[in-house]
Amino acid sequence: MGLKIVCSVYLIRHPVGGLSWHHFQYLLGLQRLGHEVTFFEDYGWANSCYDPAQNCMTSDPTYGIAYLRQLLQPHGLDTQWCYLAEDGTAYGMSREQLAQHCRECDVYFTLSNVNWIPELEQCRRRILVDTDPVFTQIHAHGFGKPFEWYDVRVTFGENVHQPGCRMPTGSARWLPTRQPVVLDLWPVEAGNPLAPFTSVMNWSSIGDQEYAGQIYGEKPREFQPFFSFPHETQEPMELAMNAPDDVRARLEHGGWQLADPLVITRTPWTYQAYIQASRAEFAVARHGYVSTQCGWFSDRSTAYLAMGRPVILQDTGFSAVLPCGAGLLSYRTKAEALAAVRQVGSHYEEHCQAARAVAEEYFDARIVLTDLLEKSV
Repeated sequence: MGLKIVCSVYLIRHPVGGLSWHHFQYLLGLQRLGHEVTFFEDYGWANSCYDPAQNCMTSDPTYGIAYLRQLLQPHGLDTQWCYLAEDGTAYGMSREQLAQHCRECDVYFTLSNVNWIPELEQCRRRILVDTDPVFTQIHAHGFGKPFEWYDVRVTFGENVHQPGCRMPTGSARWLPTRQPVVLDLWPVEAGNPLAPFTSVMNWSSIGDQEYAGQIYGEKPREFQPFFSFPHETQEPMELAMNAPDDVRARLEHGGWQLADPLVITRTPWTYQAYIQASRAEFAVARHGYVSTQCGWFSDRSTAYLAMGRPVILQDTGFSAVLPCGAGLLSYRTKAEALAAVRQVGSHYEEHCQAARAVAEEYFDARIVLTDLLEKSV
């Protein structure tokens, strides 16, 4: 018999393609396992809703709610959800109905500790899913509750508490997990060996963070050797990224093509189309992940794998828990990155097939979420 699950994720306030897939696959994956899933989201802070149509922040959730309904309706998830807006309005179910779901649920899941309302105190069991290891622990409470409030804490930092992992823990005990992927939502078509290597990324979202005398940085600290990488590889390479003018000029001088992320991430389907039109992913990780060797692996990279696109990703320690060499290639130095690009170019079809196989074996939502529930409930 299925569980009654309340799950708070981040879909209405920031309705863009990659983030939507990241959070939505928890809802759908749990439902597909036979559980009754109720989704809620709280406004959290003033003007917290991003409106891509206007490219502005607002308190009005109209765009995000229409976007949510379009995402949920085809999968029968559009009847049990609630959004609590800044003006006190409850969209979807009433706040009283949400409170009843909290009282009756077997377990409450929250992604990234960004939703909190008093009604959650009535949930019998509470699980925190940390999707941003190192930075979650540095900022401890986020917009939710202290770590000790949760019965179980799991993290994308799969090497947590292991030898060689320098990830801060926030004085809490963590269990490893990874991104679930609902595989049938990711169609596989033959890749184009002449298409560019791509990635979708933020240059810097929160800046370098100092904690206990250590600096935990962003991508600028790791990207320095790669500004001229397209010239060195003699391959087309593209980033969907907003960047400061000086960074953009330096990237373009080094041969990088730059695409508009607002266009590419406008919907879940434009995001998928961009990945499908790519030859493979080449990506640099955040310094905080690399320096700690926490084992973080990108939800964006799982999308490339699921669509049969090879991934070349800077090693954050994930090579200790995921198979690398076919379909998924890790690197620690520029020389290793160059070798990986050449390897994908010379055995492209084999790497495409292997990429999907990695997604099927290691990221299938049925496997990942079953493991998560067994650890948590």
